[in-house]
Amino acid sequence: QVQLVESGGGLVQPGGSLRLSCAASRSIFSFNAMGWYRQAPGKQRDAVATISSGGSTNYADSVKGRFTISRDAAKNTVYLQMNSLKPEDTAVYYCNARQRSITTVNDYWGQGTQVTVSS
Repeated sequence: QVQLVESGGGLVQPGGSLRLSCAASRSIFSFNAMGWYRQAPGKQRDAVATISSGGSTNYADSVKGRFTISRDAAKNTVYLQMNSLKPEDTAVYYCNARQRSITTVNDYWGQGTQVTVSS
């Protein structure tokens, strides 16, 4: 059973910063990729940033240059540094871990952490 525990959300003013953390219950290198997704009210859940086991990163166009995904293997933790936050970044942010085999794809999710950007 994989557990992903997020932390670091909260209320921040526009232009501010937050750092989200996702602690995994086992080695992050046991997954093909990890990432952060977000879901605003009434909208679908979209990818924000991902990092592969090899270290390759991808970002949604809307967060490029403002958000940075990183990891600490010793702590089995993935981070999302969010700078220059905008009201449209308001959402529940979910940590994801993906594990692929030849025949299956397993997605694991955290419980989500609320990020609210408002003055």
